[in-house]
Amino acid sequence: MSAVLVTGGSGFVASYCILQLLADGHSVRTTVRNLKRESDVRSMLKTGGADAGDRLSFFAADLENDAGWPEAVAGCEYVLHVASPIPVAVPKNDDELIVPAREGALRVLRAASKAGVRRVVLTSSFAAIGYGHKPQTAPFDETSWTDINGPGATAYIKSKTIAERAAWDLVAKQGGPELAVVNPVAILGPALGADYSPSIMIVQRMMDGAVPGCPQRWFGIVDVRDVADLHVRAMTHPAARGERFLCTAGDFMSMLEIAKVLKARMGAAGAKVPARQLPNWVVRLAALRDPALKQLIPELGKQKNGSNAKARSLLGWQPRSSEDAIVASAASLIRLGLLKNTTSKAA
Repeated sequence: MSAVLVTGGSGFVASYCILQLLADGHSVRTTVRNLKRESDVRSMLKTGGADAGDRLSFFAADLENDAGWPEAVAGCEYVLHVASPIPVAVPKNDDELIVPAREGALRVLRAASKAGVRRVVLTSSFAAIGYGHKPQTAPFDETSWTDINGPGATAYIKSKTIAERAAWDLVAKQGGPELAVVNPVAILGPALGADYSPSIMIVQRMMDGAVPGCPQRWFGIVDVRDVADLHVRAMTHPAARGERFLCTAGDFMSMLEIAKVLKARMGAAGAKVPARQLPNWVVRLAALRDPALKQLIPELGKQKNGSNAKARSLLGWQPRSSEDAIVASAASLIRLGLLKNTTSKAA
């Protein structure tokens, strides 16, 4: 088995990539910005069923600094570059996200090239595929690229698009390791602790009764365990070289459809989940006071879809259903005590 570096080991996706690599027998390295996070990461992995022991080692490295990357990647055959800045709030300047995302991807690729790494798998996003376009009925696929100058291109969307394009450009110009890219939609699935994906916050807020209704927004959904599986397939499969893979479980779902799954599958724990759809004008009015809602406005009422046919046919990927990913998120939030005043057992 190979030595593999997973960047950003404290993150939701990275922790599941580590779990799968360990289960497959690989020796794993991971980076964290501060080595004090090692105990947190090991705790999350233990929740996920793995006692990593000495098969997992930690290195301090930051996307905005060269220090630590040569040591982290030395001797590795593969790199999964999962780490990327995710905004807690809307940044004042788009470059607060764009620069570390782009420079971080290039920094990891250059370090991998110098170390003789065989292949890098970059975690990009549907954000680099399906935004800034005119409405379309055809599902998006890997041939599409987000227009960062189009409507709805937030700082996060721009950062993912620019970082992925920069990675492809660097490999095309300078060679180095092979590159494959995974483009996930909204990532759900079992949380391993309080440090979970922003997408799970949608489920958490619905379960807590924190939203009065459902805006007319559509999301692709995928389970984090299947995201990790696709990363590992893209890491080793010969056909993945030089390819992007849209990572979605199936047809996109509206927020109202997500709410209906929670109410139907979670029993009493889903009692606070909203059952009505909010008119667009109500969301626009609320967005005048809430910057987070303001980001929803350009996509209100735009029904989108995406295809996973390439990942299925080329790599044999078989994801769980979107519904099961939603329920797994909700059940884990209950199990870990991360919901307000909820003691019900998951359905």
